[in-house]
Amino acid sequence: MPLHHPALSRRSALLGSVGLLALTASRLAAAAPPAADVWPNALQVPGGIARLSLGPAAARPVAHAGDVPLLVLGDVIEWTALVGIPLSAVPGQASITVQAADGGGQRPIAYTVASKRYSEQRLKVAPGTVDLSPENAVRYERERAHQEKVMATFSTPLPDAASLRMQVPVPGRRSSSFGLRRVFNGQSRNPHSGMDIAASTGTPIVSPLPARVIDTGDYFFNGNTVWLDHGGGLLSMVCHLSAIDVKLGDGLKTGERLGAVGATGRVTGPHLHWGVMLNRAMVDPALFLAA
Repeated sequence: MPLHHPALSRRSALLGSVGLLALTASRLAAAAPPAADVWPNALQVPGGIARLSLGPAAARPVAHAGDVPLLVLGDVIEWTALVGIPLSAVPGQASITVQAADGGGQRPIAYTVASKRYSEQRLKVAPGTVDLSPENAVRYERERAHQEKVMATFSTPLPDAASLRMQVPVPGRRSSSFGLRRVFNGQSRNPHSGMDIAASTGTPIVSPLPARVIDTGDYFFNGNTVWLDHGGGLLSMVCHLSAIDVKLGDGLKTGERLGAVGATGRVTGPHLHWGVMLNRAMVDPALFLAA
């Protein structure tokens, strides 16, 4: 009778378990009906979202883009990393790192960022409306430092993978202004990082997903603003409000009122600016909408 080394026996058992998990996953995937609509939609361009398969595993893997944690959803059959791609991303090869939940070695997963040409608008305006006064510049830098801390939020519980289709925060005509780059008097400004929705002052604004209020304030550019945490680094912000009806720490259900449309901050008229952030990257909110 052959002798069995204990270490080899444990290795064989481990390999057998992994193989059985992979085989089960492949059989279930083959037997599964065609996938229904899935949100967010994948669009691997600057300002878009990559959906990267991490394969099967007994526990949720840990994934990062650089040192920024990523939202990983799914189950033992297949885990998926949702990666927000910054508007500043350079088209070409990119990658994330993945580590098993038990702390095993890291492995890279590569993906490609395609190019996308966003619209550009060139405007001639009075010089005083482009450059900030020293007082306003100090205020802006103070507010930016505060909001960078807000944007680093990564919390649990994670959102429900089956319920990431968002409700539009306010009814109205949606502009296609995400990614629009404005050039004032020849000076380029940061691209527009949200969706503008036309609505009159006082129109109720609701939460697009279940959320916790993580910040409210009156900011120089954004006016009255509410930041919402949906879990796992998925955040929303709504700006230029005429009224804020929530406070820090409040929990909201999808469709629950949080404030009203206004024209506060640096704007020319009432509307809602809605931004969606994923792993600290502003992404196109339209990717979370059915139409």
